[in-house]
Amino acid sequence: MSLSRIGQDRARFKDIVRGRLRSDLRRYLTSSELFGRRGDHAVSIPIPQIELPRLRHGDGPGDGRCGEGGGEGEPAEGGEPRPGQGGGEAGEGAGEHILEVDVELEELAELLGRELGLPRIEPRGDRALRAAAGRWSGLAEHGPRSLRHFKRTWRNAFERAVASGTYDPDAPLVLPEPRDERFRRKKVVDEPQAAAVVFHVMDVSGSMGREQKEIVRVKAFWIDTWLRSQYEQLEVVYIVHDAVAKVVDQHSFFHLRESGGTKISSAYEVLLEELRSRWRPEDWNIYPFHYSDGDNWSARDTERCIALLRDEILPRCNQFCYGQVKSAYGSGQFKKDLDLALPGEDKLVSVALDGREDVPDAIRAFLGRGR
Repeated sequence: MSLSRIGQDRARFKDIVRGRLRSDLRRYLTSSELFGRRGDHAVSIPIPQIELPRLRHGDGPGDGRCGEGGGEGEPAEGGEPRPGQGGGEAGEGAGEHILEVDVELEELAELLGRELGLPRIEPRGDRALRAAAGRWSGLAEHGPRSLRHFKRTWRNAFERAVASGTYDPDAPLVLPEPRDERFRRKKVVDEPQAAAVVFHVMDVSGSMGREQKEIVRVKAFWIDTWLRSQYEQLEVVYIVHDAVAKVVDQHSFFHLRESGGTKISSAYEVLLEELRSRWRPEDWNIYPFHYSDGDNWSARDTERCIALLRDEILPRCNQFCYGQVKSAYGSGQFKKDLDLALPGEDKLVSVALDGREDVPDAIRAFLGRGR
């Protein structure tokens, strides 16, 4: 099989996978199947019901019993069934084939944007980052032979020969020496790049169960996937809280179990401290996402949260998103208080989720404004 034919077959298979992803994307938006194997740029997705090629024996010549003996067979000793003649009943349905296919996160983001109708984000503020320019316009005295600049090397050799008096116009042979060689190199310059920071803030108190945290995990994956497709640089900060709050790593964020009470203002105070010390709104596009079951310690603490949001956090953010996950033990009161205290606040998005089926609508609400 030629290489071009192999390439065509691979392209066709990728088209089949894309079609399967499009048709089943809603299911992936509400499940955690994507987290088995995840890299920096791709994720392995289980794709069921893709027909696998298989070999089948055709009919033989004559009576169609190619390879079988013509005489009467004798029963096996002891009356036991022969191999291939088990006594159990065969199933009627075909087995379901499941493949794990690596899909680029950028492609997943594109599918997500089409499925939910998400607009492109217009970043605010640029951060000056050291980045390699796109053209090899610089020169260096050392480098690999593959990057040797022939014209500049020969010119240096010619100028050296003329200056030293060894150049003969009647025999214009010029041999470059190592000191004459020049090599192409990329210039490294300060280029403005749109950068964003995401804060995932989660209530890990006793009222937040495993299912609620799994919903948060699914939402956080798709939010990060979309925002990474919109920004050259994306940083993620994880904050957990019960009665107190702290910054943690990604693994601790999704696996930490606590049993204490809930004081939401502790999380907002840690968030504000991070914004003041590390993430200036002039340089960063800022996206806090807070996940809770809506249970808070007291009405007074809720008033403190609203004051922090209104006076300190919202002015620094592109958008603040609050996702309230329904829990058997949570009161769900915090979203009501938030909507009542900050009606019409353009930078605040609050969503209530009764279960996994509400995840796509929550993602659309969070990311659908293009901020």
